[in-house]
Amino acid sequence: MATNSLPVVLVTEGAGFTASHVIRLLLKEGYRVRATVSDSQKEEHLLRAFCSDDLEVVKAGSFQDQDLDRIVEGCRYVIHEASNILMSESLEEDVLQLHVECTRRILQACADDGRVKRIILTSSISAIHDQSSPELPPLTDEEGEKKVYSEADWSHADSPGLQVFAKIITMTERAAWDFVRELPEEKRLELAVINPGLILGPLICAIPNKDLEMVEKLFDRTIQLVPNINVCVADVRDVAQAHLKVMTLPSAGTHRHIICSKSVWWTQIAHILAKEFRPLGYRIPTVAAPYYLVWISSFFNKSNNNIYPRIGKAWFFDNKRMKEILGITPRDLTQTILDTAYSLIENGFIRKSKKHKGITEKH
Repeated sequence: MATNSLPVVLVTEGAGFTASHVIRLLLKEGYRVRATVSDSQKEEHLLRAFCSDDLEVVKAGSFQDQDLDRIVEGCRYVIHEASNILMSESLEEDVLQLHVECTRRILQACADDGRVKRIILTSSISAIHDQSSPELPPLTDEEGEKKVYSEADWSHADSPGLQVFAKIITMTERAAWDFVRELPEEKRLELAVINPGLILGPLICAIPNKDLEMVEKLFDRTIQLVPNINVCVADVRDVAQAHLKVMTLPSAGTHRHIICSKSVWWTQIAHILAKEFRPLGYRIPTVAAPYYLVWISSFFNKSNNNIYPRIGKAWFFDNKRMKEILGITPRDLTQTILDTAYSLIENGFIRKSKKHKGITEKH
């Protein structure tokens, strides 16, 4: 139960997958929360999930002109999800500028208010190194050790072939750092950034999420052969905990923070799901798709254009700051994957099998 002695925290896109977990933690810790939503349906989802007098919901679409001064007023901390990207197959310059300007407007409103202590920007590991990058990943660093990407690394936004999401999030995060750095001393803000990997875990609000499609596709047989691609996975509950830690820890200000459990092959995820769910009547594919088949299909299915360059390539990321500075021990990857699947089933995104009746999600 909140004591109302703690400050107000603004969370943008509050009904989102990660944001809803952040709100749950904030309310539990006694903070008052002001959450923005873009429509009435998301407002309903959020209010249904949290029955609390310490939650205020405000309608404000991220990409619309709005009274940001009023929304920011009275808040000590602001958590903004810059990774809420409007996806399209091609990147138009005005789409990129839309996302950059959205984040700049929020930062400007915080600077003008003068009472916001710290802004926590939810970026992505794609701003550090995106796996769609056409450049071959270095096998070793200058000392001959396996290359591990850290918070010091940046994706090359001008790299040809880089996915739309990776380019937008990289440019948006860079713009945020530039904006804060160029503020006059009297308006100076603290900025901290969260860079999570592919976020999996249980849903709070039953709203479709693109990250979770990877698991959905293994259940609905959208794919019958599993592409041999590697992903860096983060548990949504670890990501939410990171937001709370980064918000208040003095040592977290002015830093980026990689949040991930480990890098894993999609085929490994499929085998984890198959072991748990095949006995319940689900037909989970586990056979890896041959390289040539993915290459050929990329000519006919545009969605495979993003998969083909990643086949057989693995990247590794340093989560030392997550563990040592934020004090977060990554959750067990197998449990993260199973909790994701059970939550998708219980929320109706995956059709229940007859044998599944009576089984509940394990998170």
